[in-house]
Amino acid sequence: MAKHTYFISGTDTDAGKTIVAAGLLAAANARGMSSMGLKPISAGCDATEDGLRNGDALLLQETASLKLPYEQVNPVAFEPPIAPHIAAIDEKRMLSADRIAALCKGALMQPADFALVEGAGGWRVPLSHRETMANIPKLLNIPVIMVVGMKLGCINHALLTAESIARDGLRLAGWVANRIDPEMSRYEENRATIEAMLRAPLIAEIPHLEEPLPENVAEYIDLDKLFEQGAG
Repeated sequence: MAKHTYFISGTDTDAGKTIVAAGLLAAANARGMSSMGLKPISAGCDATEDGLRNGDALLLQETASLKLPYEQVNPVAFEPPIAPHIAAIDEKRMLSADRIAALCKGALMQPADFALVEGAGGWRVPLSHRETMANIPKLLNIPVIMVVGMKLGCINHALLTAESIARDGLRLAGWVANRIDPEMSRYEENRATIEAMLRAPLIAEIPHLEEPLPENVAEYIDLDKLFEQGAG
């Protein structure tokens, strides 16, 4: 497993996990680090000649310096854009945190300096009626980067997510303020409140970008702040 390995979680479904994850990979690439990105579960895929393909997983695959086969990047894919456990029920499939974590561990054996595992939705998105997405980073025993979608209500979402991560025994290595709502009222005060109430460092403050390309997002990321917290 890479020295710096992190799980990417968001405060909500549209917090911007994927573009932040891609930006982190681009920032690592710019430092000459080898990188890899995984999205073990995806919903909302396109049917192609090569099988189901998810846009978020493809972005991670394309941005990472290590070009893994798609099936390693995204081993569990569902076509409808619905909650993964509901999609699994519809297809009479069972999602198991143990199996998904094992698939991640296999991919993470590739030699990389920097590796990311992106979740689906928020921290407590169900895999089944017994397990949630949080079980995967717990089994992998890796620290978490939390992406906060900056909009009305984000303080509550950020604090609750951070509390859940801590309760599950994992370290919040850093958080990202991602301005998904350009018209958000009192943005600065909201960001400052979250920063004051979290113990983890703010590693990126990303403005609302017209072209949120990985290399553009990378310009706002401070990997040194992340790495100062210790190896992932």
